[in-house]
Amino acid sequence: MNRSSQPPVPRVTRSAGARLTEPAERLDSVPGPYGKQRRKQTDSALAQDLSQMSMSGQDTLNNSSPSASAVKSSSRGGLASVARLVKLGRCKNVVVVAGAGVSTASGIPDFRTPGTGLYANLEKYNIPYPEAIFNIDYFSNDPQPFFSLAKALYPGSHHPNYIHYFIRMLHHKGLLLRVYTQNIDGLEKLCGIPDDKLVEAHGSFATAACHLCYTAYPAEEAKQAIMNDKVPICTFCAATVKPDIVFFGEDLPQKYFLNTQDFPKADLLIIMGTSLQIEPFASLVNTVRSTVPRLLLNRNAVGPFEKVPLRRADHMELGDLEETVRRFAEMLGWNDDIEELMRSQETLSLPTLISSPLSVDQTSCQSRGAPAGTETSRSRAGGQRGASSGSEETDSETDSKSSASSSQST
Repeated sequence: MNRSSQPPVPRVTRSAGARLTEPAERLDSVPGPYGKQRRKQTDSALAQDLSQMSMSGQDTLNNSSPSASAVKSSSRGGLASVARLVKLGRCKNVVVVAGAGVSTASGIPDFRTPGTGLYANLEKYNIPYPEAIFNIDYFSNDPQPFFSLAKALYPGSHHPNYIHYFIRMLHHKGLLLRVYTQNIDGLEKLCGIPDDKLVEAHGSFATAACHLCYTAYPAEEAKQAIMNDKVPICTFCAATVKPDIVFFGEDLPQKYFLNTQDFPKADLLIIMGTSLQIEPFASLVNTVRSTVPRLLLNRNAVGPFEKVPLRRADHMELGDLEETVRRFAEMLGWNDDIEELMRSQETLSLPTLISSPLSVDQTSCQSRGAPAGTETSRSRAGGQRGASSGSEETDSETDSKSSASSSQST
């Protein structure tokens, strides 16, 4: 397809700014391209189901403080309510929003937990403030702090955990519309979630490019240089090369913009292991329809779940994430299937996360002012996904269809 005929993709950069206000009510009140009138009856019925399911839990909390009521009424009762909706077949387009907390059970620290989080242990890198290590302007001036950290972050020494396989099971049951992850560890791919079901909103180590002219660079060579305390240098402009991790101030990948289709279509949003502090990712949770159930599985209440009272269709379960997800899977009757999936996946050879560079003729465009005749990191990543999307979609569809009967039985 000729890219010139497509509407331009808006430019959105990663930032740590304040969260945007919640626009969910507006999505319902204004007719749009997502068939609002056609879905209205279904949304109302879904909200009524949730309201009735939660009624008994609310009645027991009349003498509690508002804050305690908000937490307790959306705890186990909410988890069971959402599990029942899934078992009744009311949730067939599930969107998952995942943060660093998903990978802590794999031994990877999150960013903001006091004492153990990544940002609390950066003194040795001698940076002015924690987020500077992922700031593109700071990297341009001094890349060494990030490269020192990257040695510990590169994929290969960690494995997917139960939470990753729960998301994979959502796909296996034919229920996963998409998972949007902030994580750069690649564990979603390692557990077998197909590429067409995965949006790595903050990039990954799978590809590398010059941070200045965006000329593609062999990812394996970049890794070897970084692991040997060397700085990979662009062969075109002699600037520093980095893995295609999205730094603060950089454009998000084009695949991120699938959210404009996915979130209005979602009939269940599961949010897990995230502080919801990084924009624009944090505001995605506010773009589902107001009657769509949102389930927060997290250590703390975050974002719109800090409000008292909660929105009618909102539920949260606070505590250890892996334990919570395991309990949710047991309610759904999926625990045995997930454990079997984990055993079978571990017997397979793990796919490589470092991609070989594509030739120039495999990319269809150049981006962000790269020199003519050179391949850019963004276009190369898009070309790579496009080249593999046929087989990926086939795998995804086969996986989902193969479990259709088991999905109906649960």
